[in-house]
Amino acid sequence: MPNTKVDVKADKRVLKAASLMGPSAGLPTVVESDKDGKITRIRPFYYDENHDWDSKNPWKIEAHGSTFEPPRHSLPASYYLTYKKRVYSNNRVRYPLKRVDWDPDGERNPQNRGKSRYVRISWDEATDIVAKELLRIRDKYGMSAVLAEADMHGEGKHIAPSHGCMNRLLSLMGGYTVQMRNQDSWEGYSWGSKNVWGGEPVGEMQPSGNLWPDIAKNAELLLFWAGDPEVTAVGFDGYMASRLSQWIHSLGIKFVHIDPALNFSGCYLADKWIPIQPNTDDALYLGIIYLWLKEDLYDKEYVETHAVGYEEFFDYVLGKADGEPKTPAWASEKTGIPEWTIKALARDWAHKVTSVTIGNGGPGIRGAFSTEPARLQSICLGMQGLGKPGRHQAKWIEWNLHTDTFPMPHQGKKAIDLPHRCEIVRPAGSQKDLNATGLLGRVKEKERQEALARQAALIAGKEYKPEDQEAKEDKEKAAAGSNAAAFFAKGKEEGRYRLSESAAAIEELAEICKTTENPPMQSVPKCLVHDAILKDQISWYGLYSFCGPASEQWEEHTFPVEGCSRIHAIWTDAPCMVTCWNDGFNFVKAVRSEEIEFIIAQQPWLENDCLLADIVLPVQTKFEMDDISDDKGGGVMCTVFRERPACPPVGESLDDFDCVAEVARKISPEIYDAYTNGDKPKERVIELFWQGCSVHDLDVDDEFHKYDMFILPCDPDIQDFKLHPPGLRRFADDPEGHPLSTPTGKLEFTSTGIKENFPNDPERPPYPKWVEASELHDERLSSPRAKDYPLLCMSNHGRWRFHANLDDITWNREVETMKIRAKDGYQYEPAWLSPKTAEARGIRHGDIVKIFNERGTVLCAAYVTPRLVDGVVYVDHGSRFDPIDAEKLDRGGAINLITPHAITSRNATGMVVSGFLVEVAAVTDEEMDGWKKQYPEAFARKVDEACGVCLDGWMIDDKKEA
Repeated sequence: MPNTKVDVKADKRVLKAASLMGPSAGLPTVVESDKDGKITRIRPFYYDENHDWDSKNPWKIEAHGSTFEPPRHSLPASYYLTYKKRVYSNNRVRYPLKRVDWDPDGERNPQNRGKSRYVRISWDEATDIVAKELLRIRDKYGMSAVLAEADMHGEGKHIAPSHGCMNRLLSLMGGYTVQMRNQDSWEGYSWGSKNVWGGEPVGEMQPSGNLWPDIAKNAELLLFWAGDPEVTAVGFDGYMASRLSQWIHSLGIKFVHIDPALNFSGCYLADKWIPIQPNTDDALYLGIIYLWLKEDLYDKEYVETHAVGYEEFFDYVLGKADGEPKTPAWASEKTGIPEWTIKALARDWAHKVTSVTIGNGGPGIRGAFSTEPARLQSICLGMQGLGKPGRHQAKWIEWNLHTDTFPMPHQGKKAIDLPHRCEIVRPAGSQKDLNATGLLGRVKEKERQEALARQAALIAGKEYKPEDQEAKEDKEKAAAGSNAAAFFAKGKEEGRYRLSESAAAIEELAEICKTTENPPMQSVPKCLVHDAILKDQISWYGLYSFCGPASEQWEEHTFPVEGCSRIHAIWTDAPCMVTCWNDGFNFVKAVRSEEIEFIIAQQPWLENDCLLADIVLPVQTKFEMDDISDDKGGGVMCTVFRERPACPPVGESLDDFDCVAEVARKISPEIYDAYTNGDKPKERVIELFWQGCSVHDLDVDDEFHKYDMFILPCDPDIQDFKLHPPGLRRFADDPEGHPLSTPTGKLEFTSTGIKENFPNDPERPPYPKWVEASELHDERLSSPRAKDYPLLCMSNHGRWRFHANLDDITWNREVETMKIRAKDGYQYEPAWLSPKTAEARGIRHGDIVKIFNERGTVLCAAYVTPRLVDGVVYVDHGSRFDPIDAEKLDRGGAINLITPHAITSRNATGMVVSGFLVEVAAVTDEEMDGWKKQYPEAFARKVDEACGVCLDGWMIDDKKEA
């Protein structure tokens, strides 16, 4: 082949944010396009290209004679640099689609969702159908019959957010049912640790300011409790956590990884890997605590002055309460860890200045009864002097969330507070009609507002004073210190993303972003949507709001509420229930019910829940959009930047906001005008967002308009430990003067809230226990079910994708830890097995295998590795749904299809997606041939050789694009 000269010169360069975290935008990258408008390259952004680096007061951390400084460029995820493959994927939805056998005026065939294919229709036809269906549903059932699924991890967008645009329209039409997202990633902490240390708002340690400078200076040992800076943090914040972990280790601080798998960080940084059976972390903690009590290896004075309820808990550990001492030998039988290793770990932890590091909890926080290991982790930290120098819980991820002072010192002089145009998980009801919705009375609402104010004070490191003792302006000033503080101080009845004080002062901007008058009429927990459809009525505790105060955990809610409808229609812009949530096969059964008359999905790609929709609207990726973004969590510098379009729209796609606007246009002129704010031009909206982002006044040289970016100078006082004490230092030094947000203000080894409200709960008792099984869950190896399903399945974030995003990046799919091309040519999701576990089943590396239990079967390919404990199979979550039989057999490796249905425990409304019983077996040729005969249509569906699931595979041929 002759050499052909390729012109790589960029005709256009724009900035785009590297994050798939929904509303939060992420760190900047440079996207280059050619003269035809096609994206050619994505690269890191260099901060000193147009800016004077030194004038931005770049931060540094100094410890033990070594210095850690930021690079002069952003650190985007490796898969973000390949994102042009996602923009031009063969999986892109390029035009509106209608399910071929769904007739809004005739047979709807709900039983064929996930089976029948699609035909191309025009925007005019699509919006006519959607508008007519919404009006029909409203007239027949009321607007509460429409469920809005508007959350999860989409592209970071602001003026046309990836989630929540339809909520704005549905509210204008009278209301809707909101899918209330449970605290996924934090289940055990949210429902457990909150009852030990408060840990607002998600149950992790707060405040968390200046943790990493303090750890670098003072810690001797870091325990990685399933934390993986090389993987979990990357999709949110890029590779700064990876660089930080390398530097911390270079200081001589010991790294011990406790994890069923030797994860990617542990492969090159762990000084010790302690393999543990999934969902047995609580037994390990109890064994450690037993040894501390017996050998007097804990901070007794600290416990006596900083904790309550420890006596009865210690009696349980020692066996006085139930006759079974929780010895290291006892813990060894549960965890699979040798007794001497447990003892060595306990003594090392006690004798060294130790912090626990996490990546949003890991698999142990997302299993059955995960409240118990979460609480025990908090108690262990308390027993070693939580908040003292070098003794913390620290995260490798989301450093800008839920905190007034960042754990990393890259903070700008002011907090960026970029507006957000649509509401996402707004709680049902409002202060004026709470009694009417039956959710909360006014007295309860007042108590809730006080709890939120206490959270704000805690996050800001300030003393809480009731409003009648503190001037309103002082309260507002304290709350303005961070997004999180303002969020909790002001409450959430007006939406999750309220305007900052500076933005609210701009009348035109306030009008654009104001929350519509009608709140959601009722709510359904996301992990209980299946039940809400299939059962006459459901009830649950807590989960009235996303990230609410611990006091909400005692409130019972029901669906449907009096005067409201059951669900008859679903509008989703977060179509990933089957691949990222619980018991996905049962979700398919639910939406195939005749109760569900209409499903609309809007999404750039035809994947996952889109395959269950009746109408699919094509959405632009952020690369095709005009927007404004911010970077608060990338760890290098805080920035606000303009995101101009990098390429023309693919096909007939519109941005998220305009997709809904086209439907609003068909509802009525008044609705359209209210939804679009009189068709406000996007250029004007972006400018108003910039003016209202809280740092506009710092840009004295107009850098934002000159360079499309403003880099905030770092706060020169951010590492002043007197102004910003590390973590819970104030509490450690003065527990009476700086109490926690628990009812007693102290660490509650025995929870006063649980003791008062659920004293006899065997799954989440007043003090944490080992829970073997219950009527709700029996996912232990001791279960009779283990005869049929003898392996524990663990699931984590994937290294090569982000939740349900990026599974179609063709370059990444060539890596075996992403996909394995089996002998039939199909690229299967890898299922990790230890050599011993594989050999016992006659499985070889690369074999097609089935992972199954009574909930269904998922096909994968065997990845045989010694990096996994015996008796376990490990599959990353987020692989795309590729149904053979949409209710019981999947080829795509979407492991969440067979996760447990039940919630974390009877009174804790989280989901269980790791540490559950399965069996794994090699798929024989005869078995595969049998499926091909039984499901010929599924195997006849086109699968793209490079990207897998694709648009053409789900289209009727005579309706395909020419």
